[in-house]
Amino acid sequence: MTSLPQVRKLVTAIPGPRSQEILKRRSEAVSAALGMAMPVVVERAGGGVIVDVDGNSIIDLGAGIAVVSVGNSADRVVANVKAQVEAFTHTCFMVVPYLGYVEVCEALNRLTPGTHKKKSILLNSGAEALENAVKIARSYTKRQAVVVFEHGYHGRTNLTMGMTAKNMPYKEGFGPFAPEIYRMPMAYPLRWPGGAQRCASEALGVAITKMEKEIGGKNIAAIVIEPIQGEGGFIVPPQGFLPGLAKYSTDNGIVFIADEVQTGFARTGQMFASEDENVVPDLIATAKGIAGGLPLAGVTGRAEIMDSVHGGGLGGTFGGSPIACAAALGAIATIEEEDLCARAKHIGEIISSALGAMKAKYPIIAEVRGRGAMQAIELVMPGTLDPNPTALSAIVKFCQSEGVLILTAGTYGNVIRLIPPLVISDDLLREALEVLDRGIASAI
Repeated sequence: MTSLPQVRKLVTAIPGPRSQEILKRRSEAVSAALGMAMPVVVERAGGGVIVDVDGNSIIDLGAGIAVVSVGNSADRVVANVKAQVEAFTHTCFMVVPYLGYVEVCEALNRLTPGTHKKKSILLNSGAEALENAVKIARSYTKRQAVVVFEHGYHGRTNLTMGMTAKNMPYKEGFGPFAPEIYRMPMAYPLRWPGGAQRCASEALGVAITKMEKEIGGKNIAAIVIEPIQGEGGFIVPPQGFLPGLAKYSTDNGIVFIADEVQTGFARTGQMFASEDENVVPDLIATAKGIAGGLPLAGVTGRAEIMDSVHGGGLGGTFGGSPIACAAALGAIATIEEEDLCARAKHIGEIISSALGAMKAKYPIIAEVRGRGAMQAIELVMPGTLDPNPTALSAIVKFCQSEGVLILTAGTYGNVIRLIPPLVISDDLLREALEVLDRGIASAI
C-alpha cells in the first residue's frame, strides 16, 4: 500500500512555482513536439494521487493513460523490480534467455481469451505489438490487406500511423504510410446515420459488404479492432458487432486481431474486453496495464499462427526486458490477488452513476459510455451533435485548477475520458467526480 495520503490538497496555484521552473527547463531541453496534459511536475505518486514538486496532491483519473492500473509503485511491482535489478538488468532474450520472459508469456497464454494452445512474444510498446501482430498475420496467411476502423488508434510507427484514423496530431506531415491498409466504418452508435438502433442493425453488414466489394475476403490478412476504442473516444460498438467480425474472419481465413492495449488487464471489468461478448481473438495485442508502469507489450495468439514466422523473424534488443517482466509478474499478481476486475466493475458503477446524473442536468453531454473503469462523456452543442471542444477545454482547465487530472480523447476533440487507477478509493473518486460536475456547470 502507498504511504502517500490519499487526499486532494492544493498548496499553490496550478502550476506552482517549482513546476513552472522545471517546465521552463523542459521547454529549453525537450522537443516542443511532445504534448503535456497537465502543467505540473510529478515528485511522487501512488494509489489515486499524484504529488507534484510544489506539494500539491492531485487526484489522478488518467493512470498514465491506463498504464498504472495497479497504482504507481505498487508493492509487488517494486519488490520484483528491486530483486531483478540486483540480479541482472539485461542479456537480450534472444542471446541468453531468462525465466521472467517465459513466465510472463505463460501468464498471457493463460489469461487471454480461449482454451486453445497459445504462444506469446514480448515487445516494448503497444505500437510495436500491433506492428508485429500484422507481420505475423501476413506471414501466416500469405496475404497483404489489413482492415482497420474509423476512429481507431493503433500507434505512432509508420505502419500503425497508417492504421490509425486521426490525422492530427498523429499523422500530419509524416507520410507516406505503409500500403494495403483499408478503413471500414466504425459502429459508433451516437453518430451512426439514423441513430443507435440502426447502428446495431446495420453496422456489421455495412462493414462486411465493403470488405467483400472493395478488398475481397480472400485477400485480407487481418482485421484489427479495439474492442472499445481508446483515443477515438471510448466508442463502444453495439452487441454483436465484434462477434460478427470474428465470425467473418474465421469464415474467410482472416486473422482476427484484438487491440487490447488500452482495454486489457482488468480495465473494463474483465481481464480483457473481448471477454464481454465471448470473443476469442486469433491474436491479441497488449501493453499499457501489463507491467505497472514499465515499458512492456505482448502479442499472444494461436500457437500455429505464432509459430508460422521463420526463425529469427521476430524479436528486438529490448523486447521483454527482464526488469519489465519482473514488474509484469508483480502487476498480474496484484490484479489477480486483489481481484481488480471486480474493483473495475465497482469503479464503473460509481462513475457511470455520477456521469448519468450529470447528463440529466447538462445538455452539453450527448452520451455517457464505456465499461468498468473506462468511461467517457461526449460533449456537444446543446440540441445538436455538433462537437463542443470549447467546453471540453474549459472543463479540463477547471478540473486542473481544482487538483483533478482528467484526460481527453475523441476524433472531434470533445470527449472526456476517465481511466483512474483501479486502486483509487471510493471517496477520492467521488470527490473527483464532484469537481468534474462543477467544472461542467462552469462551462455552460
